[in-house]
Amino acid sequence: MQLIQNTADLSAYLAADDVIDHHHPVVRETAARLAEGVADSYAYARAAYEFVRDTIPHSADSGDPRVTWRASDVLERRTGICHAKAHALAALLRAEDIPTALCYQRLTHDDGSGHVLHGLVAVRFHGAWHRQDPRGNKPGVDARFSLDGERLAWIPNPATDETDHPVLYETAHPAVLTALRAAPDRPHLWRTLPDTL
Repeated sequence: MQLIQNTADLSAYLAADDVIDHHHPVVRETAARLAEGVADSYAYARAAYEFVRDTIPHSADSGDPRVTWRASDVLERRTGICHAKAHALAALLRAEDIPTALCYQRLTHDDGSGHVLHGLVAVRFHGAWHRQDPRGNKPGVDARFSLDGERLAWIPNPATDETDHPVLYETAHPAVLTALRAAPDRPHLWRTLPDTL
């Protein structure tokens, strides 16, 4: 699949905003801790990915009803759905000057009822974008950091109207962000998350 930048300006994929708040002390401290002793930006990116994937539980897996959306809150509260975890990873990577985009997949709900928009990131190394999924592994899901072929949590099945969205966004998609900000808890969020862009 050909990934398409939403904006040609690469610096947009390094910027901080209300969601990817990599200027926040919690993000800066976490990034500095992860950067200690790593050899290069690739090793840092892998360490940041594994940190978000493995130490911040996906709230649906852990049963946590709290909804987070700002990167610093995800890192501080140690919970979030896929979108929130993608925001946290993007902030940690941008904090160390690694261009990072947000991207999306349309997938079938776990219970098979309808579709939901899944959030992940893409990192830019060696002049190309590489998608990474920090959602968190569980039985049947074995996502890994890779620049040599994608190792994502899921591969969309076109037969069930699942799809990869090829656009790389510099900021969180407004439809996703609106749902995250408005949700008082995760059960409510499950009913209001968009199912497509």
